[in-house]
Amino acid sequence: MYHMEIKEQAMSQSRLEQAREMLALYIDAEKAILSGAQSYNIAGQSLTRAHLAEIRKGRQEQEAIIASLTGGRRNFRRVVPVDW
Repeated sequence: MYHMEIKEQAMSQSRLEQAREMLALYIDAEKAILSGAQSYNIAGQSLTRAHLAEIRKGRQEQEAIIASLTGGRRNFRRVVPVDW
């Protein structure tokens, strides 16, 4: 039974890493779209190669996967200012 738990934990860790990688890609894609890199105007006609709504939906799905795999906790770090 212990072996099964280790195997499940490894699979969850792998899925978590994959979800984090996908989340980073979705964030990069969202930034590219927002900066105008995916939209063009030529002779009064507009061409958009990616849809912001679809990118955001994918990002939210990856965030939900990460939350479910980490028990809904987020990584917070405390910063304590130090006077030099």
